[in-house]
Amino acid sequence: MKQASTLWLGAAMTAFGANSALAQEAVSLDEKVNQTFAAFTGPFVSLIFAPFPGTSFPWIVMWLVVAATFFTLYFGFVQFRFFKHAIQLVKGDYSDPNDAGEVSHFQALATALSGTVGLGNIAGVAVAVGIGGPGATFWMILAGLLGMASKFTECTLGVKYRNEYPDGTVSGGPMYYISKGFDELGLPGGKILAVLFSVFCILGALGGGNMFQANQAHAQISGIVGDYPGWITGIIFAGVVFAVIVGGIKSIANVTEKVVPFMGILYVGAALIILLINYDKIGWAFGQIFGGAFTGLGVAGGMVGALIQGFKRAAFSNEAGVGSAAIAHSAVRTKEPITEGFVSLLEPLIDTVVICTMTALVITISQQMIMDPATGNYVLNEAGTAVATVNDVSGVALTSAAFAAGLSWFPYVLAIAVILFAFSTMISWSYYGLKAWTYLFGEGQTSELVFKVIFCVFIVIGAAASLGPVIDFSDAAIFSMAVVNIFALYFLMKLVKSELHSYASRLQSGEIRKFSD
Repeated sequence: MKQASTLWLGAAMTAFGANSALAQEAVSLDEKVNQTFAAFTGPFVSLIFAPFPGTSFPWIVMWLVVAATFFTLYFGFVQFRFFKHAIQLVKGDYSDPNDAGEVSHFQALATALSGTVGLGNIAGVAVAVGIGGPGATFWMILAGLLGMASKFTECTLGVKYRNEYPDGTVSGGPMYYISKGFDELGLPGGKILAVLFSVFCILGALGGGNMFQANQAHAQISGIVGDYPGWITGIIFAGVVFAVIVGGIKSIANVTEKVVPFMGILYVGAALIILLINYDKIGWAFGQIFGGAFTGLGVAGGMVGALIQGFKRAAFSNEAGVGSAAIAHSAVRTKEPITEGFVSLLEPLIDTVVICTMTALVITISQQMIMDPATGNYVLNEAGTAVATVNDVSGVALTSAAFAAGLSWFPYVLAIAVILFAFSTMISWSYYGLKAWTYLFGEGQTSELVFKVIFCVFIVIGAAASLGPVIDFSDAAIFSMAVVNIFALYFLMKLVKSELHSYASRLQSGEIRKFSD
């Protein structure tokens, strides 16, 4: 696989980059794309991440933290009380194949996970640890546990208010439960909020859903085979992604249910190998994580700096409260909306608590990160020698360097994982963006095809732009979705609580039994 991909990309580089004049033109094109993109997104990013007056704490982070905490308390720690039942649902113990919907509980979970378990777990964690120190990991874990309740709330509503069509297809997500739920409660402004969410969802799909993925995939591949223009990687990815998404949600689900478990085992397995090799440092690493969380070891801003980075990267990674996963979960086969809420709460646990923590531990242990007091930046210290600052080695390159310190061959494995992560995230987010697009412009093959082509064009743009503008735009677009979604959830959460009480009482009385019974 490694040799084949290297030869393949090498041939592409030879064909496109052997002529120095052509290569120079390609680099110039990349620079122009990047400059234009950065100029366009600057004001938007500044608005979304504006801090509270007199602080460095972004208001959007507090928006997510407060909501996740509130839903956890409002639903009585539902993420822990119904954890076992969620596992049973994923296994198919309560699944009736005759229920309305297009995919199974497991396929819906895999599709949603493929949109969250991605480069946010690899590059995003590296960014968080690089800026906020090891302590940011603690806040990522906490955000993941609390975010389970946010995910439960939105995905229950996604199924409850989805549209079911005569041909068996469905459409759901925040744009549907906001408009329908507000109408049901007699509240004004539902359709306006639904349209606003759809616009942000399309921006999120084009930004975090493919541009960031293509950008970091190109960074990892070019780091192995040598530097070459990003648009080449973008074109290759765009062609493969289009071949899958043209088949709709069933085609996407069939791919993700195979890719997600494989890429998860591949990545976590490599992390476990490094942790076993360095088992004597695990205790020290957790000490750095917990100590840094409350003292901000060497981090500008101390505890607040670690907290901000931890919550910020966790939100980008697991998307709890954003509303995106509710679109995928809406396609599930079930007649009980609350069951998919239970299934969905597993996502932040797998995504943030398990995979992000593994990445952070490997980075902390393998690189022995310390702070340079002269610059305030963390330094990668291998064999006692500072080799690079986080500002020089960032994103997926930092994670790759950390894993390579324990396994010299890991960059090749990571390249495969990055490609799979990027690919699976793209195809899932194409579906999210598509459903927002069709909500605005109507269902139909022509409308769907137009969006799919636009989506693939932005893959090429993302691969050609630099990390800074791409990651800023990705964060801002996705967090904009959360602004609208969480605002609506506060009004709709009592409908979810009613569903929860009804289902829990029927489950306890034995009225709801395993389908095999």
